Amino acid sequence: MSNDTQNIIRHWREAVPNDRLAHLIRDASRAFHRALQVRLARHGVPFGHWTFLRILWESDGLTQKELSERAGVMEPTTFTAMKAMEALGYIERKQLPTNKKNMYVHLTDQGRALKKLLVPLAEETNNVSIEGIKPEDIKTTRTVLLAMIENLARDELLQDKGAPPRRRASAADRDPLEKAEKVKITGRRTAGNR
Repeated sequence: MSNDTQNIIRHWREAVPNDRLAHLIRDASRAFHRALQVRLARHGVPFGHWTFLRILWESDGLTQKELSERAGVMEPTTFTAMKAMEALGYIERKQLPTNKKNMYVHLTDQGRALKKLLVPLAEETNNVSIEGIKPEDIKTTRTVLLAMIENLARDELLQDKGAPPRRRASAADRDPLEKAEKVKITGRRTAGNR
C-alpha cells in the first residue's frame, strides 16, 4: 500500500472521520486512480491515456475538442496526450478534406487491441475495492452515488439559470432517528437536535 493511500485511510479513520462526504468521495476516487495507475504502468500506459482510450473505445472518430469535453480536461491537455498516443501508435489524427478546422482522432489496431489488455485491469481494481463488502451494500452505494450525481446535475442546471444558492438541512436535521440518537448519546437536547 502506498504512503498516499495509507495517509487517506489515517485521515478518515483518525483525523476527521466526519469530514464532508465530497472529500471522502474524492479520496476514494484518488485511491481508485492510484490502484489502476499502478496496474497500467506495468504495461507502459499512463493513466491519462487510459481516460482517452476508454472514450475512444466507445466513440471512435471524435474531434480533439469532443474528447476534451468528454474527458473533462482542457484542450491543450488533450492535444499533448494525443501527440504522445500517436507517437506510441495508439491513435491517428486526421482532418476531413471538407473540414480542415477539426482534427479527428481514430484508434489504430494497436489502440483497439489495448482494450483486451487494459479493461481487465480496471475490473480487477473494482473487484479489489469491493472485497469483503456485502452485495446489498454495494448496490446501496451505487444507488446513493447515482442519486447524488443526479442531485448535483439538477443543481448545476439551476445555478446555470442564475438561481440563488440553496441552504439544505443537514442529514441530522432531516433524520429524526439521528436526532434521537444524538439525544440518547449526549443526554441533552441542543439546537441541532430539538
